[in-house]
Amino acid sequence: MRVLEAVRFDAIMDRFEKEHPFDASDQANSNDEAEGHIRNAELEHRGRWHRVLLEGPEIRDVVLPWHLGEDGEVELIPRTGLTVAAAVDRLASLDKSYTRTNPLCASKLARQSTAAHLALFLTTRAVKGRDYESLTVREGLIHLDGLHRMIAWAMAGYLMPGNWFEAYVAGLPPAHVGHGAGHDQDGLDVHSEGQAGHGPHHVDDVPHVHGGFHPT
Repeated sequence: MRVLEAVRFDAIMDRFEKEHPFDASDQANSNDEAEGHIRNAELEHRGRWHRVLLEGPEIRDVVLPWHLGEDGEVELIPRTGLTVAAAVDRLASLDKSYTRTNPLCASKLARQSTAAHLALFLTTRAVKGRDYESLTVREGLIHLDGLHRMIAWAMAGYLMPGNWFEAYVAGLPPAHVGHGAGHDQDGLDVHSEGQAGHGPHHVDDVPHVHGGFHPT
């Protein structure tokens, strides 16, 4: 993980709402649920958010919460959770039957395999809510938004060493955060997303970055 900068919660929500607008008329749109998870992480971590780069293998270890497979016949992620890598193994065992039993989830996975690689939203500790209450692994990197993206990237072979992906992470401990990426309460500079500095770990300086932020 490469920590780029601390980010204020309002900037995070601006980014999320711009890239993942909620449409109540679209049955497949669950962005309101993802927004709820992100807001619960804010309540848990009280403003401690960072923009980071994660290398492909790190994303394979992200813990995914309960997921019914878009209300299909087969539960994709059990209440106890699975890592991204384990979810891919589960899909491989289901083979082509998943397209028949869970057509909406399968179509989302197919779409994300070729879509732009947007930033992920993660937390370091399980948040409140029924999707998270029975997780076996409750600390580490845990999904808030981006389940279909991460699984699709893994299935497409993108999550390899040397490939980096942008993410917003809630609750990084101080030991993970270097000077210049801290918070107001730490006496360090806080940059909103639109004020990103161009330091040695800036997203534009890292090769093979997916989903990088480029200010306009």
